[in-house]
Amino acid sequence: MRTLVVGGEALLVELDSAAEVAALHAELLRRRAAGELGSVRDLVPAARTVLLDGVRDPAALGARIARWEVPALAEAEGPLVTVPVRYDGPDLAEVARLWGVAPREVPGIVGATVFRVAFCGFAPGFGYLTGLPERLQVPRRDTPRTAVPAGSLALAGEYAGVYPRSSPGGWQLIGSTDAVLWDPEREPAALFAPGVRVRFTEGDGRG
Repeated sequence: MRTLVVGGEALLVELDSAAEVAALHAELLRRRAAGELGSVRDLVPAARTVLLDGVRDPAALGARIARWEVPALAEAEGPLVTVPVRYDGPDLAEVARLWGVAPREVPGIVGATVFRVAFCGFAPGFGYLTGLPERLQVPRRDTPRTAVPAGSLALAGEYAGVYPRSSPGGWQLIGSTDAVLWDPEREPAALFAPGVRVRFTEGDGRG
């Protein structure tokens, strides 16, 4: 763990893995809820960092955090969201080939995995989901698509994700869902938030 003051009221904590980011983010949420973080307004996890904003004394808080013993995140910790998926993606057969299984086996493999939203970005409502074991990680497509349909369930590297709206993308598309990932009229607007656990179930895709 490394801490870096990046502004008058901002502190960046650098970590070595997505698991460490998830654990620290959960610990920060707990401590903020307990009133231990003072003026901290925002906690923003990313792939290997957590940004704290609204820090009255970033250097002092960074020194404190560096001394913490952060417990690993329990597998069952965090709210669970279930998303029904139709396994009709154009890259389903290619992903099955890379996994060494038949396409009909992919829904069971994905459904047996409990993913966790590591961080959000790229587009409103897009969550980067971790949880796939290393042997199931697949490369991005050699040629990105100019338009990926909204609701596409996709894989790339260590992440899974669902496109909340149509946009360019180079991930492997294995399915689709009608679940609404982002609705500004809803509270909260995003279906996925850091720390939320996600399970994909085979169904008609209606969320």
